[in-house]
Amino acid sequence: MRAAFIPQLGPATLIRHGEVPEPVPGPTDVLVEVTAVSVNPVDTFVRSGLFPTALPFPFVIGRDLVGTVVRAGPGAPGFTPGDRVWSNSLGHGGRQGAAAERAAVPADRLYHLPPDTDPAEAVAVVHPAATAYLALFTHGGLRTGETVLVGGGGGNVGGALIVLAAEAGARVVATADPADAGHCRALGAAEVLDYRAPDLPDLLRAACPGGIDVHLDTSGTNDLATAVDLLAPRGRIVLLAGARSRPELPAGRLYMKDGSIRGFVISHATTAELAEAAVAVNRLLAAGRLRPRALEIHPLSAAGETHQRLEKGELNGRRVVLTPGP
Repeated sequence: MRAAFIPQLGPATLIRHGEVPEPVPGPTDVLVEVTAVSVNPVDTFVRSGLFPTALPFPFVIGRDLVGTVVRAGPGAPGFTPGDRVWSNSLGHGGRQGAAAERAAVPADRLYHLPPDTDPAEAVAVVHPAATAYLALFTHGGLRTGETVLVGGGGGNVGGALIVLAAEAGARVVATADPADAGHCRALGAAEVLDYRAPDLPDLLRAACPGGIDVHLDTSGTNDLATAVDLLAPRGRIVLLAGARSRPELPAGRLYMKDGSIRGFVISHATTAELAEAAVAVNRLLAAGRLRPRALEIHPLSAAGETHQRLEKGELNGRRVVLTPGP
């Protein structure tokens, strides 16, 4: 079959599009005919080696897919040939990736796609949305009535954070480019502030007089000094971006507030955590609440170029979906 793959870890120029062996599903796997795959920043981390994980070579890249069940193993109940399905946790931990004509997906990492859901739109949002769910609830412990700060509300994960937090009954304050303010408000943000404002900390204090209960910065800047200062008592800072950031932590101020900092990457999520997130993702997909702002669809052969564009910062919130078929 044809796939986008790498022979070894390294730059995006190593990505090839060509023939690789067909996947051999195990008894608890489901063989999926792939309809669409998405390209995420985490894909570049795995490919480059920034996120160390076990990989077989040649390694098929990619994390997410939407497709159709070809056959299910005897230990994969609940899946029938013809079912439309999705997954967002391939391509790490020894598993081959999604960017191929077919993929063998462990049954506990595969979910049914809601009826009448566009596959390209779905595959573009399942990863950011699951990341947002885990950040807010699994690691952030969000509760109804709390105040959430979403740094970078105009982005893919930022938008999903706003939708999920607002749906949970939180008050959402977002920072974003002024051009994205209307979009953030439409998703559920109560207030949107210019992330470049020189007096942003003061604006945030005024917008969050009781402090911030859950602080999330999707940009990866991770200004912990300001974040801790803005925290409410027992507030939580969740780190979900900025793998190379090395901020200064005002530890005394943090513990005097009973505050906490948690970091997470979705690659470390358990299958139970991913399944819980999938329930929320499917609910929002079925309701039409999760859609990419801007979508590009390209053939699978464009994987290398797409990785390069992503690493150069050229996509700016746009989602790229690759299709293995004609």
